[in-house]
Amino acid sequence: MQIGNFTFSKTAALAPMAGVADAAFRRLCMSYGAAFTVSEMVSAKALIFGDAKSKELMQLHDWERPAAIQLFGDDPNTMARAAELAMAQQPDWLDINMGCPAPKIAGNHCGSSLMREPELCRRLVKAVCEAVPVPVTVKIRKGYSKTEVNAVEVAQACESGGASVITVHGRTRDQMYAPPVDWECIRQVKQAVRVPVIGNGDVTTPQEAAALYEQTGCDLVMIGRGALGAPWIFEAVNAFFKDGTVLPEPSVEQRMDVLCRQIEWAAALKGERVALLEARKHASWYMRNLRGAAVFRGEAGTLTTLNDLRRLCCRVIAAQKE
Repeated sequence: MQIGNFTFSKTAALAPMAGVADAAFRRLCMSYGAAFTVSEMVSAKALIFGDAKSKELMQLHDWERPAAIQLFGDDPNTMARAAELAMAQQPDWLDINMGCPAPKIAGNHCGSSLMREPELCRRLVKAVCEAVPVPVTVKIRKGYSKTEVNAVEVAQACESGGASVITVHGRTRDQMYAPPVDWECIRQVKQAVRVPVIGNGDVTTPQEAAALYEQTGCDLVMIGRGALGAPWIFEAVNAFFKDGTVLPEPSVEQRMDVLCRQIEWAAALKGERVALLEARKHASWYMRNLRGAAVFRGEAGTLTTLNDLRRLCCRVIAAQKE
């Protein structure tokens, strides 16, 4: 699969995830072999009004490339202007969010609510494509609701607007992230458009990544929540596709070391206080299925310093040996 000057083999990319896939996590996933990363979604409207947080969200670093900046909005002119501003970070391409199900996004005529207006989707893509010299990709869902399933129509509209790649998450907006995921809609989009299609939804193992490729014919797999607390999934996917190797799960010592490394990187980027507040949810993901996980997750909710985190990790490791 190709995006601009980049060619990707059969592998997996990291999905954009607001409030989770920050620069530190993206760096970690790239170190494990993710094909590319996408920034947390950035409000086009906030960006053109000079919002400092929006500028911070779209900062890209050399160690996370190839990388895209994801924008959201519902006005073609605003999106075009925001795209021009985003080019200051030299993204390898821009991605338009048409899939976020969060009420504060979809309820404000952005994200997945755009899928109710395919013609608006086309105009948004066209405006951004005309504003920037890099490729423009789009991330959509199966549809807005179970009675409004129109991924194929929206994908075709985006393709008509100039989208280079379309990513499809196999759920409707009203499902949020609840099961079941529908990979069939990804297959239908793949058959209906000429541009590459990326499949997304419920990939947590290399075997599931392979199944998504096989069942949909998609050109690339994107992993989101399956990487939370398990960024090594990209290494596992790459090994499996290379020669069928099934890598063993990391030891608890390795898991805790990766957690500490991620949060140390986050602290270097955004300060220890903010990084540790955000570390609380990440720590809970890294502790899934470990002995005493419930208690340790509770302790993770009180983390305030890197030393707190290191001490907690030591207790987690010791508990597995009892």
